[in-house]
Amino acid sequence: MMQSNQIAPGDGAGCGLLLQQGREAAGLSLEDVSARLKMPVRVVQSLESEDWTTLGAAVFVRGQLRSYARLLGVDIESRLAQAAVASVTPSALVSHTHTPRYRRIAEQAARRAIYIAITAAIAVPVWMGMRPHLANNELAVQSLEMPATTVTEPASDAVQASASAQRTPLIASMASLPAQDIAQPALRLKFTGDSWVQVFAADGRAIEQGVLAAGQTRSYAAGEVARLVLGNATAVQVLQAGKPVDLAPFSRANVARFTLSSDGSLAPVLD
Repeated sequence: MMQSNQIAPGDGAGCGLLLQQGREAAGLSLEDVSARLKMPVRVVQSLESEDWTTLGAAVFVRGQLRSYARLLGVDIESRLAQAAVASVTPSALVSHTHTPRYRRIAEQAARRAIYIAITAAIAVPVWMGMRPHLANNELAVQSLEMPATTVTEPASDAVQASASAQRTPLIASMASLPAQDIAQPALRLKFTGDSWVQVFAADGRAIEQGVLAAGQTRSYAAGEVARLVLGNATAVQVLQAGKPVDLAPFSRANVARFTLSSDGSLAPVLD
């Protein structure tokens, strides 16, 4: 019996030869036809050699032959009209995975039994291991019960006075400890953003010069620095002896320039 994706040997005989002759007459190569029809070259070769079995179902083969014939202007309808494709009755599908109902019920019961057994195998040892701890906790609770107090006769005045003297609490001195003097630097810089910094000593020597990033700090002792230049002054906090300094009087175009005298006072730099 012939399969549904095949054409009978005599069906459309000569179509491939006509197409090949038409292509050669038009001066086209197999690659030219493949590019114009958007078909692989092997499909064009199969159409010309009438190798129908490699191209799929018969309806697709006829469509490809007609497309090829229209490209070349060749009439092959008279030959295709005589082609007949034998139909094949599809095979009946038979399910091989059917499971009887009683078997499904038995499998479900087995799974539940396994689950119960596993749970018991885990829970029972845990419970047995915790029993000694639970018994110890009960004994500890019982030991915390206060014994009944025994009422005795009042002691003599001398004994009570001695007991009172023994129970006299000691009062600790509440006097505050002397505060420790924590030396504050004469000048401290805290950076909340990147800033260009120039620090000069009294003799004009540059102590520090460069870009300091956010989070960095610098501290200087009294008399250590004489002049400072702070770029991006809004990102710099200046502390003089621990107190913040307003840089507005010393700033121009977000650049602060000021001098630091020996007594710790600040003054703007005169251009």
